[in-house]
Amino acid sequence: MNEAKTLLRSMEVLDIRQLIGEATEYDKKVALEVKKPKSWCKSVSAFANGMGGRLIWGIADDDSLVGLADAKGDAEKISEAIKAHIDPIPDFNLSFAKAEDKEFVVLTVMPGAQTPYYYIGDGQMQAFVRVGNESVVASMSKHKELVLKGSNMSYDSLVSRWKFEDMAFTVLRATYFKRTNRSFEDSDYESFGIINEKGELTNAGALLADYSPVRHSRLFCTRWNGLDKANGVMDALDDEEYSGSLVTLLQSGLDFVRRNTRKAWRKTADNRLEYPEYPERAVEEGLVNALIHRNYLELGSEVHIDMYEDRLEIFSPGGLMDGGSIKNMDVMNMASRRRNPILADIFSRLKYMERRGSGFKKIVTAYKSHDGYTEGMDPTFSTPWDSFVLTLPKFDINKLTEAYSDIQVTSCNDVELGERLVETTQKEFDTTQNTTQEIDGLVETPRELVEKLVEGLVEKAEELAVKLTDNRRKMLATIIQNPSVSKEELAHIIGISTTAIDKNIDVMRGKLICRVGPDKGGHWEVLK
Repeated sequence: MNEAKTLLRSMEVLDIRQLIGEATEYDKKVALEVKKPKSWCKSVSAFANGMGGRLIWGIADDDSLVGLADAKGDAEKISEAIKAHIDPIPDFNLSFAKAEDKEFVVLTVMPGAQTPYYYIGDGQMQAFVRVGNESVVASMSKHKELVLKGSNMSYDSLVSRWKFEDMAFTVLRATYFKRTNRSFEDSDYESFGIINEKGELTNAGALLADYSPVRHSRLFCTRWNGLDKANGVMDALDDEEYSGSLVTLLQSGLDFVRRNTRKAWRKTADNRLEYPEYPERAVEEGLVNALIHRNYLELGSEVHIDMYEDRLEIFSPGGLMDGGSIKNMDVMNMASRRRNPILADIFSRLKYMERRGSGFKKIVTAYKSHDGYTEGMDPTFSTPWDSFVLTLPKFDINKLTEAYSDIQVTSCNDVELGERLVETTQKEFDTTQNTTQEIDGLVETPRELVEKLVEGLVEKAEELAVKLTDNRRKMLATIIQNPSVSKEELAHIIGISTTAIDKNIDVMRGKLICRVGPDKGGHWEVLK
């Protein structure tokens, strides 16, 4: 009691209206509920587990200033209740506020480092978090995340249940070489955080393996017909599900957006200027953030790209790392908080993001620098129910024809464009193919044996009038090595689109290859 009195004598008097205006996270109470401490202690737990916050007593639900009859006595009871019902005890300050000759008590709870902070009472021990303006019981995945935070650990740093020697990292190594012009050395596995000092595979490593065994690390991409998901005629115009390395998910997602958008362009004396429906920098930054900063402890939920007639949405499981809502935050000056620091570091090494964290700012800047930008045409960021959603408005590039008479618009279904993209991808693949194949193996089958088996199919192909192009030879070689390979994986390995993969499969199906079992869970067989 003496400690509480000392605290009260040192409390400063604050301006209540200014206090409310400055607070981003706060709860208001008309009076102190002494017999029901959980009614407000849950907010103390949630604030300590998140970004901190304030509780203000003496304000009604309609924001009218009621005040407290015994502010000092209530403050003493608040201090005692926190020490009795919150474990561990968080850092907090008690202050008085005055307005209209009325007194208020303000409790400021600091963000804690010893998470989780539990409410203990009524035979319960519960950790609370902020979801919007509410304090709710932490979900199982959120509770695990709080435990990791309090242990100064992260999900991506933990040892996975898979073995490093069973994984291949050809995509990561080839991408690193392509984007940095530096070879990926064996020592980099540990320095990157893919394995620990004992050689054990981390969760970061499992997420970056060619055929990632982390089942819920997938990307769902859909081009919807209309302004929502239920148009009533044809729900989806294009739909893909991708799995594999996080690098593969990023590249596949960007390819999906490219093939479902149009681009206006015109030539100048010095170069070619392009005006996409969605700024490519904004899409890339948004998808990188979604894949790197998602909550991988959240099972049964994946990253989504949903494209509509007027917008593109990127959904990621897990809200802001410290909870709370992004609604009232300045996204141009937000501090970088990394849920998966190892993944963030690796993607910065791959030059997909910066270590200091400026993704939101880059997204906004990409929009404001677009020639089609008008006031209000801004990306939006939201955090509905422990998730993160980035919404990118679509630019009407047809309006650019009013400003530039020489502008041309390329359709997303343009065959010539598709051929150019395939050609470009093939060239990029050829430049890294040698490097990729020198890396510890796509498969265990010796290269010489695979080549011999493919050559053995040449005569059969000629008899069946099937032209064995270079791409088809590569497909056959990959299927021999890995009969369970998916179309998406084939597309990435060969360096062409999934549509091109389908066309080549149709040519060879029933003649050189066949599918045994369902699309998911089945495998390919080479017909000899």
